[in-house]
Amino acid sequence: MDDEFAKLIRRMNPPRVVIDNDVCEHATVIQVDSVNRHGILLEVIQFLVDLNLVITKAYISSDGGYLMDVFYVTDINGQKIGDQATISYIKTTVETNASFLNSMRSSVGVVPSKEYTSIELTGTDRPGLLSEVSAVLTDLSCSVVSAEIWTHNARAAALLHVKDQSSGCAIEDQKRLLKIKKLLCNVLRTNGDLRTPSMSISSARVLHGERRLHQMLFADRDFERLDCVNYNSRPHVTILDCSDRDYTAVTIRSKDRPKLLFDTVCCLTDMQYVVYHGTVVTGRMEAYQEYYIKHVDGFPISSEAERQRVMACLEAAIERRASEGLELELYTDDRFGLLSDITRILREYGLCIRRAEISTMGRKVKDTFFVTDASGNPVDPKIVDSIQHQIGRTILQVKGNLNTPPKLPQEPARSFFFTNFFKGRSFQSFKLIKSCS
Repeated sequence: MDDEFAKLIRRMNPPRVVIDNDVCEHATVIQVDSVNRHGILLEVIQFLVDLNLVITKAYISSDGGYLMDVFYVTDINGQKIGDQATISYIKTTVETNASFLNSMRSSVGVVPSKEYTSIELTGTDRPGLLSEVSAVLTDLSCSVVSAEIWTHNARAAALLHVKDQSSGCAIEDQKRLLKIKKLLCNVLRTNGDLRTPSMSISSARVLHGERRLHQMLFADRDFERLDCVNYNSRPHVTILDCSDRDYTAVTIRSKDRPKLLFDTVCCLTDMQYVVYHGTVVTGRMEAYQEYYIKHVDGFPISSEAERQRVMACLEAAIERRASEGLELELYTDDRFGLLSDITRILREYGLCIRRAEISTMGRKVKDTFFVTDASGNPVDPKIVDSIQHQIGRTILQVKGNLNTPPKLPQEPARSFFFTNFFKGRSFQSFKLIKSCS
């Protein structure tokens, strides 16, 4: 009965979206007013970032069963949303498309697919791991259609969509699937690893790979710190009691980058915390996030152990997508075994793949690799030059600067705590915000 009543309330109060290009000089302002439920904030943010929009500022409020959120967004070039079709799509999708909320709610899971077979892998990271995995798949006549690979804290997670090389369809033969699983498990096993590698194969397609990778690494406990890893550049997370409001206050200070807000809210949501109020401000060098949270059971964080755990998990969620290493982009005609050949070349030159995204578009393939040397240091430009000479300079291109990026200057910490955050905070007050600075 409670679930049916909640559905009735949502039908009677559909989401309302206001998109304004005039209130701010540098960004498009998107206001979302809706009945609140756990996870809806993440769904809206996920929807915006999937449109390649950059959230430069956000104000979040969800007390009393309703949420009133404001997002300042630009395109990837830092410009306002000028395309009316995109503006209409955002408004229509969030407000009127009922399947949007239903599909986004289950976006962690999978949907049946006759085109691809999904493979999920988690285990200990090491040099050449992706090369070995892709070599096994090539030997087994599996073509990699798309893949995302993240590494963090000496752990690795990979989400691959593969198909049979001859038929071009999903692999359904159970004996063949068992063989694939056995050989890949052998690749993942390492001597002295106290954690058992994890692997699953299914005839389904993961709806949102990035959120799934967050969950895979979280389940693999990549947030547990290792003594052998340097964490000097990790985000600064502070968690304080806010007893007068019965909240837990979370502040995060880190380097700004795309999808930072998504990664943070994804972590809190998957840990079963609800954001009741929040302020996000990004600058040229750093981003500042502040949240007032409770667990879904209505209680704030009550123990030091849980406080430390939430801090570690937030730090890990932000670090996973950090662009560690030199970015290499491969764009060429697709062919069977290409991924195996490219990753073998990178391995032979002593490079480690820290993060990768593999995609095929018709007969073309576009692969992005973030690489370091075996010790995690910047890649020698001479090695990159040799690799480009072997593969082709027009095929493999370097994105960004080959030199080591300078360390960012430390700006003084800023805080919005205990100002007027709770005073007069309403949806109408958000509309009065005129400045983007």
